[in-house]
Amino acid sequence: MDSIMSGVTRFRCEVFPNQQQLYQRLVREGQQPQALVISCADSRVAPELITQSGPGDLFVTRNVGNIVPPFSQANGGVSSAIEYAVDALKVRDIVVCGHSDCGAMKALLSPGSLDSMPNVTAWLRHSHAARQVIESAYPADLDPDQKAAALAQENVLFQINHLRSHPSVAAALARGELTLHGWFFDLTSGDILALDGDSGFRRVATGQPLPVAVRPAERRVANTFFLHAAE
Repeated sequence: MDSIMSGVTRFRCEVFPNQQQLYQRLVREGQQPQALVISCADSRVAPELITQSGPGDLFVTRNVGNIVPPFSQANGGVSSAIEYAVDALKVRDIVVCGHSDCGAMKALLSPGSLDSMPNVTAWLRHSHAARQVIESAYPADLDPDQKAAALAQENVLFQINHLRSHPSVAAALARGELTLHGWFFDLTSGDILALDGDSGFRRVATGQPLPVAVRPAERRVANTFFLHAAE
């Protein structure tokens, strides 16, 4: 704790004075974050650092495995953060961010390692579909690191699917007011791979359009002729 408290002191004495007006403005006007970021709780994955964002820029929720429980199965911190970010803060983007060397993904591939952690075991059930994909649709000779990285990326895809089950998200997408992003952060290189809804993960390149997982108003299934005819 000594190093943590030392950091608190440096922030209060050296950093905060230079940002005090910003904090005062954020108190006076309220927060208006650009995006909600749902990332892993891993201590090496800091969304504000990765994106070089400042106070008030991001609304962040972190948990083991960057998991989004389906709306019907959980009423907890992640679900509440999503609802608040979309309905109250009116964020325009949501990012689900996984990463390499993820302990949660490694544990999913080695279930016996979780015998003493029943809560983690129960939580990771929301990633079982991703694990099944790895076990049944990927080459059996992948080395452990490759398998964990592939699982982390598949997991991001499934968590985005869960995200779409939340009423606030579904409604904002239908209104054309929300875009969903899937990211994979490579701890070794510092690169971000972004999920393209059409072609999988692609490395984010400077000056190139950012790949998008789910664009606004992408799924509208009702027959518009029928709707107008019924009026």
